[in-house]
Amino acid sequence: MANDITMKNTITMKNNTNISLDDAHGAIPVRMTNDYLFRALMQRNTRVLKSLICSLLHLDPDDVTSVTILNPIELGETIDEKNYILDIKVDLNGHTTINLEMQVVNEGNWPERSLCYLCRVFDNLNRGEDYEDVHPAIQIGLLDFTLFEDSPEFFANYYLMNQKNHRIYSDKFRLSVLDLTQIDLATEEDRAYQIDHWAALFKATTWEELKMLAKNNQYIEDAVTTIRQLTQEEKIRQQCEAREDYYRRTAGREKLLKKTTSERDELKEQLSQKEAEIAKNKEEIAKNKEEMAKNKAEIAKNKAEIAKKDADISKKDAEIEHLRSLLSNHNSSGANIN
Repeated sequence: MANDITMKNTITMKNNTNISLDDAHGAIPVRMTNDYLFRALMQRNTRVLKSLICSLLHLDPDDVTSVTILNPIELGETIDEKNYILDIKVDLNGHTTINLEMQVVNEGNWPERSLCYLCRVFDNLNRGEDYEDVHPAIQIGLLDFTLFEDSPEFFANYYLMNQKNHRIYSDKFRLSVLDLTQIDLATEEDRAYQIDHWAALFKATTWEELKMLAKNNQYIEDAVTTIRQLTQEEKIRQQCEAREDYYRRTAGREKLLKKTTSERDELKEQLSQKEAEIAKNKEEIAKNKEEMAKNKAEIAKNKAEIAKKDADISKKDAEIEHLRSLLSNHNSSGANIN
């Protein structure tokens, strides 16, 4: 069977042959990390989609007989924030379901979010079909941020596997992450499949960079030509700009949230310090009270001892006076006898 690149609810591909890159210079009006432009490129030119998938999955293009987008959108149609998720669901060879998504904003939930996407596409059996007939499902995230800061990787694949012996539980369930910020960490294998070239395409900021990449790869050249066309279409550009506005608002909210969180944490730290100082002062006060009570007890004891000694002294004084009195009387009696 000849290669047949199709699309569900077929969307006509526009002729790119009249598009010239000669007059394209300077900054790109919209970068490919824009998820709307990414979606538009893959939907408008499925040759590019096929080539990207072959690179990411390490496939021979001759083994790919069909690439079908299962959830096409009407390009140029307004996307509001309630349905802004622009993941691309792809059927590969009528056998494997792939979910592709460009993600710029790090919302801190990509592992959970990507798992939800993967589980949805993995649950693809129709009524009456056997579990063994379930199609493989692959979730591929192209992220413009590092997922795990403590162990950055350029391209990583995750499977269900046995914790002890690393046996793969099923090769029909896979998550892949392409970190567009870590191209320098691309392995020899990544470079062999030119995954680094695709990442460089998505991260390019000028037409000069794109044209340089296009010289070495016919599919990337095709992609650059389609990008040029898309960025010249008013409706497409408007939706891309709307997405850029969304990114800025989200970044602004994130910045405000971080500032608020930082201020809250600072206040919490100050409160914690004050509470610690108060607790310390209370402890010192309690200790001082205890010492004061002890001192009072000692003073009372000393007063009691002093009072006792005063009583003893008074008693002794009385005895001395009594003896003096007796002595005086005795002396007087002796004098009378003489």
